Amino acid sequence: MSAGHERALLVPESLAGERVDAGLARMFGISRSKAADLLGQGLVRLDGAAAMKSDRLLPGTMLEVSLPPVADPLEINAEVVEGITVIHDDESIVVIDKPVGVAVHPSMGWTGPTVVGHLQAAGYRIATSGAPERQGIVQRLDVGTSGVMVICKGERAYSVLKNAFRHREIDKTYHALVQGHPDPLEGTIDAPIGRAPKSDWKFAVREDGKHSVTHYETLEAHRFASLLEIQLETGRTHQIRVHMAALKHPCVGDLTYGADPTLAKRLGLERQWLHAVRLGFTHPDSGEYVEYTSPYPEDLAHALEKIRDAD
Repeated sequence: MSAGHERALLVPESLAGERVDAGLARMFGISRSKAADLLGQGLVRLDGAAAMKSDRLLPGTMLEVSLPPVADPLEINAEVVEGITVIHDDESIVVIDKPVGVAVHPSMGWTGPTVVGHLQAAGYRIATSGAPERQGIVQRLDVGTSGVMVICKGERAYSVLKNAFRHREIDKTYHALVQGHPDPLEGTIDAPIGRAPKSDWKFAVREDGKHSVTHYETLEAHRFASLLEIQLETGRTHQIRVHMAALKHPCVGDLTYGADPTLAKRLGLERQWLHAVRLGFTHPDSGEYVEYTSPYPEDLAHALEKIRDAD
């Protein structure tokens, strides 16, 4: 069993007038049914008073929730993860904003928080084929990369989106702050990626690697670094990080792939400056094109401001 815990957040302006159950689901990244369940058990308070699900939220009020402990089936650490927010939720998919420091699913050697464990603890019913610890997962983001990602709730959505990812029909847009100035300012990197020699957890451009294609465009050029918009055609592990390092323009803060530790320290960065800003695809049920976005998290926004100021 994982221990239950208390969490409290101030209601943001963007949720003014929302019902408590809807706001609770958004702010804490839990399902609507889980939110209703917590409210029904009297585990939610607004400014210290028990909240009803039909209460409306006022900006600046304190929303507190007591999250009960959850059993850990199949070794998945089922625990609500601080910082995961829900961007969209319907019958077949859930789109989240993944914070840094969270793995997508459990794996060898990773004992920290996971998206799969969060969804389980947060009351989402994910039922798809594949290993239990990877239920609904059709894409991955590194532990050190934040941003928008989609998880499938049921079998049909899972197979449709898995196919779409495989056939490169998903629009995946990232922003990366890289050292120096890529020349040309926009271009395509077509270089195969494989495991780095003598390392289990690093990758490198190598002739016998897998076909990998990255398109980039410079959005801002600054004295020490450039902000790039990157479209991924393929989805290899560490693809952007490896390709930018191969160009001799590693992501700022990416010490694993040769970034300058002094610059990272000056910017207060403890990870690579890389964020999944947009995800667009054909919705598996409606057939309509949908797009979801994620703003820069605080650490990346702060580092970018410092780079702009250094001009």
